[in-house]
Amino acid sequence: MTLIHDAIAPSWFAQISVGEAPGRAEARIAASSGVFAVTLTFGLHRYFTFYASYDQGIFNQLFWNGIHGRFFQSSLSSVLSGAVVHDQQVPAVFYHRLGQHFDPVLLLWHPVYALFPNAATLVVLQVVLVTAGGLVLYALARQYLKPAIALMITAGYYAAVAVIGPTFSNFHDLSQIPLFLFTLFLALEKRWWWLFWLMAALTLLAREDTGVLLFGIGVYLVLSRRFPRVGLVLCAIGFGYVMAATNVFMPMFSRDVSQRFMIERFGHFATGSEASTLEILWGMISNPIRLIGHLLKSLDQKVLYMLAQTLPLAFVPLISPSAWALISAPLAQLLLQGGESRFSIYIRYAITLVPGLFYGAILWWSVHQDRFRPRFRQFWKGFLILSLLIVVLKSPHRVFYFLVPDSFQPWVHVPLTRQWEHAGHVRSLLYQIPPTASVSATTYIIPHLSSRREVLRIPFLQFRNDQNQVAEVEYLIADLGQMQQYRVAFKDERGALAQLVPLIDQLIDQKTYGIQGLEDGVILMQHGQPSKPELLNTWTKLRRNYSNF
Repeated sequence: MTLIHDAIAPSWFAQISVGEAPGRAEARIAASSGVFAVTLTFGLHRYFTFYASYDQGIFNQLFWNGIHGRFFQSSLSSVLSGAVVHDQQVPAVFYHRLGQHFDPVLLLWHPVYALFPNAATLVVLQVVLVTAGGLVLYALARQYLKPAIALMITAGYYAAVAVIGPTFSNFHDLSQIPLFLFTLFLALEKRWWWLFWLMAALTLLAREDTGVLLFGIGVYLVLSRRFPRVGLVLCAIGFGYVMAATNVFMPMFSRDVSQRFMIERFGHFATGSEASTLEILWGMISNPIRLIGHLLKSLDQKVLYMLAQTLPLAFVPLISPSAWALISAPLAQLLLQGGESRFSIYIRYAITLVPGLFYGAILWWSVHQDRFRPRFRQFWKGFLILSLLIVVLKSPHRVFYFLVPDSFQPWVHVPLTRQWEHAGHVRSLLYQIPPTASVSATTYIIPHLSSRREVLRIPFLQFRNDQNQVAEVEYLIADLGQMQQYRVAFKDERGALAQLVPLIDQLIDQKTYGIQGLEDGVILMQHGQPSKPELLNTWTKLRRNYSNF
């Protein structure tokens, strides 16, 4: 059965010239540079105005520990571990995050970080990786398509919500996937097998579950009959690696994969409070009715999700059998998970479908280039504009907070000048914390303090140090002002403020921490020091603003 007719024959490949006029090449490079500059500007602005959050701090601490010889250790990751969340243990500075996510490929970028050891470096790195993926995508498209269609597909990549949203988020390991897989596809077309298998290996090492992506590619290669043996090998390697990583490698560091992540994502297929990937897989196979029911659940959300994914490609992947085969495994992984975030087009998981959808679109266009007529091209441009408008209006990860209100009812909008003023107050207090001191902070301040060994998120104030002794953090810094302005519309900020204010009162009453700084709703406290009288009076007055929860 030749399931996929849009797999290009070698004869078609031979007809297409990959040469490109210098003027067109220069225009393409200029366009990519423009995308890079704009994305980087907004990404860095988000970071420097204190909108980057917890995960940015986790990855920065991982890199910082790594260049100091403590690879993949993180006290911030320890806060999220099952040992802390479920067993109520104290976070440890020597906790290995590889028990939560197995992503050793990050070692590739440690030399870059060593040159510029700062959390902002990861913002730059993420934008570079995603932008580079677009350049490789264009080269891939030109193997089969005329320049005009290849340019439109590349423009679709740079305008895709599933690309821009995750790029504006905190740094994440999946930002490497488009570059790795587009290079893998290009190597496949060029028959550069050494590069193909290198990219396959890097994809596996990017994260414990990225073997699922290779499994989908293997499905396509088998069904299209292009390289069935290679496809079978990819399926075997992809499945085998996921099983090995989650059942052998990760448990060597912690129980998090079975204690937390499998239960949080696939707990509806589990029979107990803990489950391995093998047990979850058996839960799916042994209960097909539940499996089918979960696949059919929330169909409207799933349809909207796929429409959003394919919008910048004028919905072409929806009629491309190649695209469906390529994304079959990662899409099934998303659809079988629990929770609503799986359908968010703005978070990092959305980018895992991008390589398969765009490669599938290229394969479809390779045998339908006659349909690229002026009228369709105009429709396509309209879809690209609509995709960009969605990004701006949605303001993923609050990157456009100063342009678009975070809430219309009730009204929540932070002007640019106001946030820069607030950021200045935060920095003035951060300067008072020694660079090697242990500290606990609120979410949006953590990235700026994460280049150190001992850092936690409030309300955690104790940690286990390198001597395996429990110690109290020396400093506590909390941005109550930002919570105050968002609490009227967002329950997360309301909950955090309701928890934090009594904690501060308790620490003051017990005289364990004293107020050393208080500016614009940002409070700095130090362990074992009395509160400055004038600041204590200011806190008593300010406290009344936080009393109505």
